[in-house]
Amino acid sequence: MSDQPLDQADRQHDATRDATRDIADVAAVEVIVTAAVHLMSAAAVKCGLSEEDGEQYLDLDEARKLITALAALVTAAAPEIGNQHARSLRDGLRSLQLAFREASPYPDAPGEGPGEKFTGPVS
Repeated sequence: MSDQPLDQADRQHDATRDATRDIADVAAVEVIVTAAVHLMSAAAVKCGLSEEDGEQYLDLDEARKLITALAALVTAAAPEIGNQHARSLRDGLRSLQLAFREASPYPDAPGEGPGEKFTGPVS
């Protein structure tokens, strides 16, 4: 009989334990901000704002979903992460909402854009 499956299971267990220990060392604020930055980056690309061939990646349906998720996260997390972090995230969110409006061939009515149910109308 081979020890391979047991060795692989041991390696997976060790990797899981290491990942758990690593994430335990990260402050909640850092996890929240990192998640928000990932949402922002993805939304920017889907709004066609990437440096190279932005139009190639333009997908406003996907951008809407990402911006709405970002707005919900920022709105819910703002009291927990402090004004300094929340302000930066709100600024980035607003920029994305405006970029979405600009990229849209048929802009949403005020208050109906992505994430605006959480942030209010953006102009």
